[in-house]
Amino acid sequence: MNPGRLSRFGRAVLLAVLPGVLAAGCLRSEDARPAAAPARDLPASSAQLGALMVTTVPSGLPRLPDRELDPPAGAKRLEDIARYSADPADQGDVLRGYGYRYGWERFWGTSSGPMTGVFVDQFQGRAGAAAYAEDLARNDARHYRGMLRENPPQLPGGCRMLTVDRAEPDAGLRGPASFAWCAHGVFSVSVTAVARTVAAADAEVRAVLASQLRRLPPR
Repeated sequence: MNPGRLSRFGRAVLLAVLPGVLAAGCLRSEDARPAAAPARDLPASSAQLGALMVTTVPSGLPRLPDRELDPPAGAKRLEDIARYSADPADQGDVLRGYGYRYGWERFWGTSSGPMTGVFVDQFQGRAGAAAYAEDLARNDARHYRGMLRENPPQLPGGCRMLTVDRAEPDAGLRGPASFAWCAHGVFSVSVTAVARTVAAADAEVRAVLASQLRRLPPR
């Protein structure tokens, strides 16, 4: 278990335009090294992965330039993700245990509150992607003190969702939010939305997640 993991949504977005830093969580990495998926049609670099990212969101929120976020969004190396932790060296070992290769982050939003984030990470094999997605979901559920829904209706099997109607004052959210995490072959896909209502956030997350999964190579 790694006590240094910070929520990527909180780290990349809340530090940039919203108040608050998220609390540390916990990650598992057991059984994270699976048989690798066929290499054909898989992105061979973070740049190729970035080309598969969604470019717009149904809410119509404006795209936030990658370099205007702190830390910047866009392409992510293992070292970049490790630095989200209070102990980057230990986090790097955890990520290598998952078989982490590279990732990409993209955000849309306004300084007044509504915001959508998409995170896609690629692993050496399917089990690493699945373990990573599950651990991110459980980590954020602990932080936001919410109940995870496993295999929610109308989403692929293995996905998890969390909705937060009223976050605790120390949670760092500026409004109702919805979160989703899915493993898709060798990819971990996460979508988060902060909106005016839980229903709006949930609709945004579901639509963006479906669009992002369609853009990735089949499982």
